[in-house]
Amino acid sequence: MDRDWVLHALETISGYTRGDTGITRLALSEEELQARSYVISVMEKMGMKIRVDGIGNIIGRLSGTDPAAAPVIVGSHLDSVPEGGRYDGVLGIVAGLAAIRRIQSEGTTRHPLELIVFTAEESSRFGFATMGSKAMAGVADIRAWSKAKDSQGTGFMEALATAGFQPDQIEAASRVGEPIHSFIEIHIEQGPVLEDAGLAIGVVEAIAAPTRLKIKVEGTPGHSGTTPMDSREDALVTAAQIVMAVREVALERYGEGTVGTVGNIKVYPGVMNVIPGLAELWVDIRGVNHDSVIETMQELKDEISIIAESEGTTVSIEVLTSDKPVRLHPKVADAVENACKDLKIPFRRMNSGAGHDAMHMASLCPTGMIFIPCARGISHNPEEYASPDDIMTGVDVLTRTMRELAE
Repeated sequence: MDRDWVLHALETISGYTRGDTGITRLALSEEELQARSYVISVMEKMGMKIRVDGIGNIIGRLSGTDPAAAPVIVGSHLDSVPEGGRYDGVLGIVAGLAAIRRIQSEGTTRHPLELIVFTAEESSRFGFATMGSKAMAGVADIRAWSKAKDSQGTGFMEALATAGFQPDQIEAASRVGEPIHSFIEIHIEQGPVLEDAGLAIGVVEAIAAPTRLKIKVEGTPGHSGTTPMDSREDALVTAAQIVMAVREVALERYGEGTVGTVGNIKVYPGVMNVIPGLAELWVDIRGVNHDSVIETMQELKDEISIIAESEGTTVSIEVLTSDKPVRLHPKVADAVENACKDLKIPFRRMNSGAGHDAMHMASLCPTGMIFIPCARGISHNPEEYASPDDIMTGVDVLTRTMRELAE
């Protein structure tokens, strides 16, 4: 019965999407608001006390036996990337509800239990990631967020207000200084490590943080047929070499857990018979070792300077975000490991290459993460898949972990 409830909830939320390919449920869109309403209805049926803060984070709470005890919190997000998968984020919400349902059926815990649905974990709509958890951690960038707009020109603050939230109360969403016992998030791995190793659970010890860059290359546009090859200032040729430089520099640091990606390039004027005069690249550098990320950045800047000088182009680098990797709390990791051992479930300690809301909650309280396998490591993709058996194993481990923390 428990299994049927979990799979039904996942299927119901997957129905709140736009388009026919994958899941498109952008932050604060009509589809995400429908998913939020569904989760709130489930919380109400469970008898949870519900509040929504200024940025739209939903907090559902079950009281414990000790009115003075700090809450044990589980949470994740409901928004998706365009044409993404049905498990990223949503698994954490449904598994969290299922774990609380189980614990509730067995009696009351000493510590209160909370489930949080965070706003705008994905950067897909407004260009900023983990906005809800950043606000809760007291690091909201109000000035930058006030300027953020989606591809249709709708501002983040406007979207918040239209959804019925209170943009002027974002700073009040902070829980800095508030007693919180612990936070845990369960998520698909978004990589192949667990599946390849034949393991059911990953006990996450650290979360990699992204440094994101916008690199602008300026050259000289010209006629593709009449401009000599040896006197061109081609912005795209420079950009192509920068792409390779990102790859080579990151490969040198890969053993330290650092990776680098050029995810997007725009070329202007973008016609076949004109030498590109402008190219823009969006670059993601991330890792679990902050020193390694800093050194990668410096090496990349040095390489870019050499390339630009050689090609006669001008390059500027804008740092869009620069977060620090986060070490999760050993107390919570040990609780997850204890649960795995008690249930005789194979596991491994590992790091997360993707960012999560947990990385900001770690500044507020002892925090941990549980990974379950996803097929072929595919995520942010319509083919994203987690098997029902792996999902329910995750629910088992999460339930045991939360019960240990809450008692």
